[in-house]
Amino acid sequence: MLPRVADSLSFLYLDMVRVIQDDTGVCAQIHVGNGRTDLVYLPTAALSCLLLGPGVSITTPVLNTLARHGTTVVSTGSGGVRAYAGILPDSLTTHWLEQQVSTWSDPVRRLDVATRMYAMRFGNAEIPDGVTLDQLRGMEGQRMKALYKILAQQHGIGRFRRNYHPDQWQDQDPVNLALSSANTCLYGIVHAALLALGLSPALGFVHAGTQHALVYDVADLYKAETTLPVAFALHQSTNPEKEARRRFREELRLLRLLPRIVRDVQALLTPSHASGTEDRSERRDIDMVHLWDPKTGSLPAGVNYATGTN
Repeated sequence: MLPRVADSLSFLYLDMVRVIQDDTGVCAQIHVGNGRTDLVYLPTAALSCLLLGPGVSITTPVLNTLARHGTTVVSTGSGGVRAYAGILPDSLTTHWLEQQVSTWSDPVRRLDVATRMYAMRFGNAEIPDGVTLDQLRGMEGQRMKALYKILAQQHGIGRFRRNYHPDQWQDQDPVNLALSSANTCLYGIVHAALLALGLSPALGFVHAGTQHALVYDVADLYKAETTLPVAFALHQSTNPEKEARRRFREELRLLRLLPRIVRDVQALLTPSHASGTEDRSERRDIDMVHLWDPKTGSLPAGVNYATGTN
């Protein structure tokens, strides 16, 4: 699966294969039965993020090749529904991380991103001008309450109340169990997308105080259309947690969401990017480290500035 964003950012998910380097390139060895093994060569130079699911073994030469090509490697659960660890190549641009940090550290710009995150959840609904963040939180609460009611009526399960208590896990109803499991799957795929961009998952704009703050921010944009319908559809399941994970894996719902997550996060961090007034290159790969300057922004490194500054 190679969902592409613009022309340069792509993801590839693998599981149950061995990935090796031969004289031709990087290839996945796929055992197809009867002692036969097929080789599928990977387009590493055009690949931005490789998601390694269960059953993947990968050699050091392959990791070196991926690093040279600037490919991020993320260890995930089956179907990419968890993100356990990521390896970022040193050639990955810090552009998006710098955008995140500069926006996050400015209270006015952080509030703007948080406000637009809430607005995205409402879709095409009209947001009153000058609405405060406190008012948006109240509107979001009402929206979720109404959505719970609609889904409960559609499935004939009466009144539903979101309940998440890890210490009372087995006492929860099937919908709550399925929803917690599905949300965890969504967090994994969002986490992988953020790592692929080189962002810090800890610097959230709505959430704070956890290493997954930005993961929770971004995942909240999609729960109403992804995890909630799946969870309510499993209200009669005897194993709703497993069933929720299976549905996401088999239908690849979350993997198809990856390009959209990347696009939305970029638009949130740089509104001009979304409007098409900025260079649409996602990677912004750099060949040389720059020096920061408070007036010019950046200066070339590797230059002797002794004569120019005195």
